Amino acid sequence: MREMTVKEVETSLKEGKKLNIIDVREVDEVTAGKIPGAVNIPLRLVEFRIHELDKSKEYVMVCRSGGRSGRAKQFLESYGFKVINMAGGMLAWEGEVE
Repeated sequence: MREMTVKEVETSLKEGKKLNIIDVREVDEVTAGKIPGAVNIPLRLVEFRIHELDKSKEYVMVCRSGGRSGRAKQFLESYGFKVINMAGGMLAWEGEVE
């Protein structure tokens, strides 16, 4: 499974790299804070919102600890998307939140 650490994601953002981050936590979890610029698509809705994604882009999947984002990654890869899982999830995130 292709992964990035929390630090790699944070460093990439600080360097100004454009990351397409999808937070698959539930809406009530995201209200506590999400990575700036991340799009919230709860895991249970990913299959219904797949048409919103672009196969030419690479996506970084985020959740609370890495489990749900790993499932979302596998699902999207099965449809031909390029996806990376952020290992450790928001529990390990020490960067800025919005």
